[in-house]
Amino acid sequence: MSGRIIDGTALARRIRQEVKEQVDAFRRDAGRVPGLAVVLVGDDPASQVYVRTKERACGEVGIRSQRHHLPGDATQKEVLELVEGLGKDDTVDGILVQLPLPRGLDPQPILHAVPPAKDVDGFHPYNLGRLTESGEGIHPCTAAGVMELIRSTGVEIEGKRAVVIGRSTIVGKPTALLLLHANATVTVCHSRTADLAAHVREADIVVAAVGRPRFVRGDWIKPGAVVIDVGINRLDDGKLCGDVDFEGAKDVAGYITPVPGGVGPMTVAMLMRNTLAAARARG
Repeated sequence: MSGRIIDGTALARRIRQEVKEQVDAFRRDAGRVPGLAVVLVGDDPASQVYVRTKERACGEVGIRSQRHHLPGDATQKEVLELVEGLGKDDTVDGILVQLPLPRGLDPQPILHAVPPAKDVDGFHPYNLGRLTESGEGIHPCTAAGVMELIRSTGVEIEGKRAVVIGRSTIVGKPTALLLLHANATVTVCHSRTADLAAHVREADIVVAAVGRPRFVRGDWIKPGAVVIDVGINRLDDGKLCGDVDFEGAKDVAGYITPVPGGVGPMTVAMLMRNTLAAARARG
């Protein structure tokens, strides 16, 4: 029997509707609309698509979005000055710097220039520190979306063995921390882990975020496991696929996310939730 497909698009739609209702209540109580500023540097086509998707989501839930578009040859100083200015703007509750930045720009100082209270991506060291210490604060959007997808299955996380493949600050590490705070037993693996397949075969929950197409084979999956595929890779024929061999894994897994239509929509939904939370915190 094939595993149940976790419909990230439908779950994200429900969360956006909840956020919309909460934004309406915030607007009535606070007398203002939450604001999200998106910083886009350069003309990368994929980044432009992502930004438009986020702007549409803002419009849907009632968040006011601002796009600040700098040319691809913008200097580090120019980007920093823009971010710092938005940090002082009282009409802005959340700031998102669209990644990746053009070659020649160092993203770390730019991300660190976002005030922690407006860091709706959850990448600032302060917010990552809070996540590490207590699990509180603003969580990185994709990691938060992964947790919502797992919970949507009804599978109890506590006590389960979880394997996270990938160790990035954006996805792998925060997802592992959130699973730890949910009382899972977590192993963080990566492309250089010895006998990776053996680790995956023991996992009740697998989160694949390694950035390699169909890297995780179907015969690695433990029967009945929850498989969350964060990867999105474009093949030579233009089609998209994840980091998991979906066709090989779907007949073994208990639950599995598709690509596209799994984690991607949830990342945007979590951004909307984070922006509202930031607005509430600022009052």
